[in-house]
Amino acid sequence: MNDEKPTKKLEKRGSELFTSAVPAIVEEIVGRTGMRGEVIQVRCKILEGRDEKRVLRRNVKGPICVGDVLMLRETEIEARKLTQGRK
Repeated sequence: MNDEKPTKKLEKRGSELFTSAVPAIVEEIVGRTGMRGEVIQVRCKILEGRDEKRVLRRNVKGPICVGDVLMLRETEIEARKLTQGRK
């Protein structure tokens, strides 16, 4: 019986941690950004919700390729355009 109580608490905590998200599919990889190039800028198309069919520019950390689906917490903020460094 003692084993059942902690699992119920974990289930309750887990349900509170999840927020609503909107799926978006990666259409194009724009380039790398960040201090060490660890962030990839992509253009993605929103698949559902209020901004359906809108194309956004977002920064993604980690491995990503064209056709991947991102789950976005918000669809209002867009990443800045990458600028070419001039020497």
